[in-house]
Amino acid sequence: MQSTLKRMLVAAALLVSSQVALAADPIKFGLCYDLTKIYVAAVPQLAQAVKDYADLLNARGGLEGHPIEVSVQDHGNEPQRGIDCYERLKREGTMVFDFFSTPVSRAVLPRIMQDGNILVQPLVGRGDAVDGEVFKQVFPLAPTYWGQAANIISYFKKQGGGSLKGKKVAFLYLDTPFGREPMPVFEALKRLESYEFQSFPFPVPGNDQSAAFAQIRRFQPDWLILWSFSPLNPITFREMQRNGIPIDKLVTVNWINEVDINNFGAAAAKGLKRSTVVVGGAEHPLVKDILRELYDKGKGNGDRKLVADSYYNTGLAVYSSVFEGVRIAVKTQGWPLTPEKIRQGMYGIKNFDAKGFMAPITITPKDHGGGGKTRIDMWDGSKWVAQTDWFADYTGLVNTLVKANSADFAKAAK
Repeated sequence: MQSTLKRMLVAAALLVSSQVALAADPIKFGLCYDLTKIYVAAVPQLAQAVKDYADLLNARGGLEGHPIEVSVQDHGNEPQRGIDCYERLKREGTMVFDFFSTPVSRAVLPRIMQDGNILVQPLVGRGDAVDGEVFKQVFPLAPTYWGQAANIISYFKKQGGGSLKGKKVAFLYLDTPFGREPMPVFEALKRLESYEFQSFPFPVPGNDQSAAFAQIRRFQPDWLILWSFSPLNPITFREMQRNGIPIDKLVTVNWINEVDINNFGAAAAKGLKRSTVVVGGAEHPLVKDILRELYDKGKGNGDRKLVADSYYNTGLAVYSSVFEGVRIAVKTQGWPLTPEKIRQGMYGIKNFDAKGFMAPITITPKDHGGGGKTRIDMWDGSKWVAQTDWFADYTGLVNTLVKANSADFAKAAK
């Protein structure tokens, strides 16, 4: 009797011990980023934000008791290095990956879909990857560039009292696939809304935009849309100034931050507008918590000055959604996790906005982008000020474009 009781107690102790050990197993996230070449103006801040938020959550118990383990590695925006990074981290048990580069994401995507792992693809990669019926393992968790473009045109229309007929819209862009991405939307909406539209590319590396501005000056646009990237933005602002084009006519894609503003001049940039997917500044409770619980204690993962930078906040907002989806997966699907369980967990994200930090998103099997909402912010000389609520417009047109492209992918993949 005593020996039986002893065996039962030992078995119970072993069971409790294994459950404790199991609960401590980490959930691994692989961030293969460009930390050294093309995107160094933004990506380090994104990585810093993800690691900070992981540390904050781990101090609070992790994701349903499991610690978050974030591995950040450099691929230098080279597809083969991105593939190597993926294969290496996959062997280490990572199931969720993020490459934050359009060419690298596109290169790795077929492998991830074949392996059944999860690709987080915010604001980069294939625009049609929001189609969850085709790209089952890919979660952009943010608006496509097509959605941003449509929302910018909608903003112009509202500013024009509900009509764009006869208005002139200029599109200035870095002549790369990224810069050319929204062109189909602008062309389609030109036919729908009857505005005049001209596009003005400038060549890589983007330091010389004078030829484009000579043409823009002759066009005399009512609105100017800029599809460029961080260090090139001040060059555009100076060209606008030199050519006598008011900066309040400009709306940029989301890739602009406070460093760009200061490099041009905070006061001179007053009136500049941007399309954004995240709240700017350090007033949000999540940013305050990170400053108080990490940086005030010397535990931050980078320069404190970069906390609350627009790119830092973008990383924080995106990974609020990523970590929430994985947390839901652990809670509802159980341990151990699998990529399929994580995929199902993502569908538990409903009207999630990280307590007002970003547009509310809802992930469904059909829509892996979350609804495509953005807003327009204006620089008031010292900070970004919202000019609109979160909104998504021309969604039927954008969805038609998404479906046409994803159908081509699905056909080619067979």
